[in-house]
Amino acid sequence: MADDIKKAPEIEQEAAATVDHDDQQRHLAALDVELHRLWSLGRNLILAWTARGRGLDVLVIPHYTLIAFAGIGAEEDGGGTRQGAVIEELITGAKHLEPARLAEAAETLDYEIQHIELPFEPGVDVPDEVLEMAIKRFGISYVEDRAVALFDIVGFSLLSPLEQVTQLNSLAYSLNSAYAKLLKKRIDISFARTTTGDGFYIWNRDRSVQANVNLYHFMHLVLADNAIARRKSQHSNMSPLLRTCFHIGGHYEFYQSEGLSPTIYSYIVGDVTIELARMSERAMPGQVLVGDFFAPMPDGMTGDEIRLDTTGFIERTQSTLSSLEGLVLSEDGIESIKCYLTGAKLANEGFGIKRYRISDKHGRTRDVYNAKVNIYRTSADPVFLGLQTEDLTAFEVVEEEFAGFGYDA
Repeated sequence: MADDIKKAPEIEQEAAATVDHDDQQRHLAALDVELHRLWSLGRNLILAWTARGRGLDVLVIPHYTLIAFAGIGAEEDGGGTRQGAVIEELITGAKHLEPARLAEAAETLDYEIQHIELPFEPGVDVPDEVLEMAIKRFGISYVEDRAVALFDIVGFSLLSPLEQVTQLNSLAYSLNSAYAKLLKKRIDISFARTTTGDGFYIWNRDRSVQANVNLYHFMHLVLADNAIARRKSQHSNMSPLLRTCFHIGGHYEFYQSEGLSPTIYSYIVGDVTIELARMSERAMPGQVLVGDFFAPMPDGMTGDEIRLDTTGFIERTQSTLSSLEGLVLSEDGIESIKCYLTGAKLANEGFGIKRYRISDKHGRTRDVYNAKVNIYRTSADPVFLGLQTEDLTAFEVVEEEFAGFGYDA
């Protein structure tokens, strides 16, 4: 009896939490109906919002005016420039604005603010951050500093349909397996993916230096799981041979229509995905390429913005590799991991990192680095990912240059 009395408050709290959750879901469903009406099957974009009483004030524009505003902002002075700047601010920053800033943006764009009456009080019955996520689905966002990885299946178009779906499923399993392993180490990665047809783009929904580093570690584990699966496969086409590329850059994020509503999963398109696709065209089977970037990233611990180039970023990933030790790969624990950018060996047992310039089918060039990952296990053979410098004789490059010093891995 005493135990029952002691547990009663916990039961009441759990019941209250369930009620609150159910109420919130009903509130979000009511909001979704109103947003869907304004969205008008994708004709319009919801740029910004603010709470007012038991409702929201929202700024809505037709989607096709984005190009017009961007063009005016780039070519004219005065009001045109202000309109372009406002659009850039609204798609880059948070959708939630203070009332005065929302009114100013609406006046500059020459669109009226629309009010939504709701059966709840925004910010009180439903937190602002939850509202923000719900409203983002009906608009477009721009992110300038996100890491994205591309896993591309070699020879995919030459496979039979059954082999194609088998290899895509195998790669999808490797993604899920890597995610589960990170969760066991309390490394939280809110990863998203979208298919390229013959592979996947992968990114972390979170934005910070730490989030980008975690994605690089996530990439390691995906490649390791895939490599082990290829070793164990009794049929050569059961698990895919991959080209893998990693880059940090800008992209637009949007939610495609699924039926008559936007999906709950986002899609990305922009400079970073274009760069990754072009890098993949030149990557050799089994190769891991990292793009040449110098990107601003918020520090998740301090909130300060810092800039990291590729070599500095890889140094950060090296310093955090100990967090992956002890993970189990194919029933054997990870003893240590080394990740590095390759180059020519030097007399002092270090090496000089090489930066390669590659050219795409359009004649445009970009700089990349060749990356390696070595995973040493307690009682099993090590897993070597990527290609060494001496393996790159068939790697088509325009030129190569010294880009810094590495260590002997």
